[in-house]
Amino acid sequence: MSLLYKRKVLLGVSGSIAAYKSAFIVRELIKRGAEVQVVMTHAAKDFITPLTLSTLSKRPVYSEFIEDDQKAYGVWNNHVDMGLWADLMLIAPASSNTLSKIATGACDNLLTAVYLSAKCPVYVAPAMDLDMYANGATQDNLSTLSARGVHIIDSEEGELASGLEGKGRLAEPEHIVEAIEAELVKSLPLSGKQVLINAGPTHEHIDPVRFIGNNSSGRMGVTIAQAARKLGANVSLVLGPTDTALDLHGLNVIRTTSAEDMWLAMKDSFAQADLTICTAAVADFSTESQSTQKIKKGSESELIIKMVPTRDILASLGALKENGQRLVGFALETQNGAEYAKGKLAKKNADAIVLNELSKEGVGFHTKTNEVTVFLSDGTSKNYPLQSKEDLGGQLVQDFIHWFNL
Repeated sequence: MSLLYKRKVLLGVSGSIAAYKSAFIVRELIKRGAEVQVVMTHAAKDFITPLTLSTLSKRPVYSEFIEDDQKAYGVWNNHVDMGLWADLMLIAPASSNTLSKIATGACDNLLTAVYLSAKCPVYVAPAMDLDMYANGATQDNLSTLSARGVHIIDSEEGELASGLEGKGRLAEPEHIVEAIEAELVKSLPLSGKQVLINAGPTHEHIDPVRFIGNNSSGRMGVTIAQAARKLGANVSLVLGPTDTALDLHGLNVIRTTSAEDMWLAMKDSFAQADLTICTAAVADFSTESQSTQKIKKGSESELIIKMVPTRDILASLGALKENGQRLVGFALETQNGAEYAKGKLAKKNADAIVLNELSKEGVGFHTKTNEVTVFLSDGTSKNYPLQSKEDLGGQLVQDFIHWFNL
């Protein structure tokens, strides 16, 4: 799992022989799911071409406020927009010259202008010869930047371009990316927390061909899982059979079919979970027995199938819940929704019930939007108006963190 997945990264490349390694940094970031925008100084282009970095990042590379082919049209590269776009900025390699400029606020190129406009966390990876690195001016600049909250990814020791041995080498690309991820984890509220979620439908088989199920896509549960992952949690997703294209990147996915399969998977992971969220549309009934062969249409005018109740997963987990564990259930109702949701809170030993009311427009299976009301065990409730399931998932997780002191 990479916390860089879907994060917007500004990579600043300055004039150092180590600039050739920026190609590997781009590849490492892309491999972990980041979106990368490269900004180069003019000197950096002496060491690596913009074409190389543009090809790897799949985005145009910027190095001037106004490119030659833009002048006639009055178009410029907006450093403010770039600074606001990014989730984080990385300057690698950072030459002694660039370090001096960003430490003193000099702003004579696009890279330094973007740095001064950035509202996001900034990471700097210096690269230069050992005497330049050890010089008091360089060390003062690094100390100044660190005091301002810039994260310094320190140089490494080894053979330098001058032929000397010592400290000043740009940290290896994978070490740079690992350092960023390690720092991101520290600032995330769910860092170190275990979150368990179920999602999607269950299929209760009649015979090897036919089953009883529902139209749940699993989308709501997956958006909640991704929101928890982005906030640092280790997320296990117990997913029922769904054909919907879902973003499962970075999640520990456990595939299940029947209600009993889902219960066993949830039970196995529940003891380690700090927060468990049951969003799955679990069948209330299963066939008493399954035919081992496809049932053929015969002379009978009807087929009678005896159904038996399935295990109530939410209530079963509620019975296992220990101090410190938090349990959230989802309820899909067509009438008397608030009454049923409140009743489930105590009956199933849940900390919250999230109510979906199918009668409302834009709510239900296979929609990309949802409107819910959360009922808490302390008697309070909160309504979330109709919005995308992605936005709703993020809001729910943030509120769970607040309500449950996670």
